[in-house]
Amino acid sequence: MRLPELKIADLRAKLPIIQGGMAIRVSMAELAAAVANEGGIGVIGASVMTPQELKSEIKKARKLSDGIIGVNIMFAAKGFGELLKASVEAGIDCIISGAGFSRDMFGVGKEYDTPVIPIVSSLKLARISQKLGASAVVVEGGNAGGHLGSDENSFDLVKKIAGKVDIPVIGAGEAVTPADIEAMFKLGVDGVQMGTRFLASKEASVSEKFKKLCVKASSDDVMKIMSSVGYKANAIKTRFSELIKAGEAPPPANCTDCLKSCTKKFCIKDALINAKNGDMENGVFFTGAGIGRVKEILSTKEIFQEIKDYFNA
Repeated sequence: MRLPELKIADLRAKLPIIQGGMAIRVSMAELAAAVANEGGIGVIGASVMTPQELKSEIKKARKLSDGIIGVNIMFAAKGFGELLKASVEAGIDCIISGAGFSRDMFGVGKEYDTPVIPIVSSLKLARISQKLGASAVVVEGGNAGGHLGSDENSFDLVKKIAGKVDIPVIGAGEAVTPADIEAMFKLGVDGVQMGTRFLASKEASVSEKFKKLCVKASSDDVMKIMSSVGYKANAIKTRFSELIKAGEAPPPANCTDCLKSCTKKFCIKDALINAKNGDMENGVFFTGAGIGRVKEILSTKEIFQEIKDYFNA
């Protein structure tokens, strides 16, 4: 099969690939721009940034690429509204949001003529999103990376939603290899969101230890934890993720009250920052269930070349 263009409102991505917006400064300007330069939609993970930092990152991405650049803003984070406003003021191309559902963002999107793309985990929410003015939806299941809204497999969820709404459907969760992308498209999606594969890219803003851990890990090394945000998440088995699972993780040392709702049993933000920095003892390494299919650290260009070669064969 040939990969089609991805059409979202007035946006036209030559390749129907959206890069997952991995937060806590994992997917920053360099990665987003690299994806945009290959014809996909590059995404800056905006959560925990200040509005000014986000504007600066968007500006940096614009200098690196004239392609499509979006942001992913986690609704569960405090400052969601400020980051939303900062992104549209900076002229972002599209807004993606998950870990909760905001009705207000559709009004902002309409005011600034910016496509809004919620992450959903049910047909009901996909239809509500369409009614509220969503330009597309990302359908994400329990095998994806990051905070999860469902235990159901992404491919099973896509089957229930693709073709049932009149806006583009983007499949997300275990889309790691070109064959995974093909399998998702056979279910009727308009595009695919990929996060885990880009964790082990040269442009991802994480330590080499994190990237090497991604290459080394098998799918059996992925475990589900309950984040202090109140959502389940997939993470690579490490000392700290095991402590969380056992209910023995230490409480926050310096709580900055960064979430709208938090159990405060431990600090997920600090744990993710530790992972980004390669702290194997105190980090939580979020990943999707398909991490075992990541075999090497590649540049974004090489990742896209593999996709092109597969579909052009």
